[in-house]
Amino acid sequence: MIILFALLGLAIGSFLNVCIDRLPQNKSIVLPPSHCEACQHKLAAKDNIPVFSYLRLHGRCRYCQAPIPRRVFWVELATGVIFALLAWHYGLRAELGFMAFYACLFIIIFVIDLEHGLILNKVVYPGMIVALLLSLYPWPWLNESMGMRVANAAIGGAIGFVIFLLIALVSRGGMGWGDVKLAALIGLATGFPLVLVAVIMAAIAGGIVAVALVTAKRRQRRETIPFGPFLALAAMVTLLWGSNILTWYLGLM
Repeated sequence: MIILFALLGLAIGSFLNVCIDRLPQNKSIVLPPSHCEACQHKLAAKDNIPVFSYLRLHGRCRYCQAPIPRRVFWVELATGVIFALLAWHYGLRAELGFMAFYACLFIIIFVIDLEHGLILNKVVYPGMIVALLLSLYPWPWLNESMGMRVANAAIGGAIGFVIFLLIALVSRGGMGWGDVKLAALIGLATGFPLVLVAVIMAAIAGGIVAVALVTAKRRQRRETIPFGPFLALAAMVTLLWGSNILTWYLGLM
């Protein structure tokens, strides 16, 4: 089962690459079929085998030899690995499908913000709707009524939104509005109080990376870095292990 989900993840990773390429350009993710962006040649089925086609073609288009972005390989591979780990962690339960959805959602947000500095409404808003609907599901580790689960999701979304709205207003451009909406989405997905775990982890990770980049002279002190990738990564970690992290932290206190 784990191998099957790994293969499924590789295939879905290929589709995620299409979304990452086309959504920032307001293009359809269905038409036209997969093609080389350099020569516009339609790709054959043998050129669309996730991971393996990239390796076999040495990262270049078969027809014009234009380089294929390395991101294509890494997104496919990462999605396959994540799906395999989720299948191992959850087994054949509904939670597996829900977490696979979140993984795909946050991979798209992670890469688009990293490459373009954009967090797209067309990705975040549908994600909010699905996250609110998924709060209706009785997760095994939550001994709460359906109304309480929905309320916790709504409170988490409001807290995430308000925290980042205040940061955006105070920083005067230091925090993008896309990050504010993404924080609301993460709050809806994780609920209260786990939204605080996600926000704190993202802040710590972003601070460490920012200091490292400035120290290595890869960024200037006043040069901004996309914060969406850190939020997306922290959200996924929180969805998987947030309760354990919170319990561990409260134990220290």
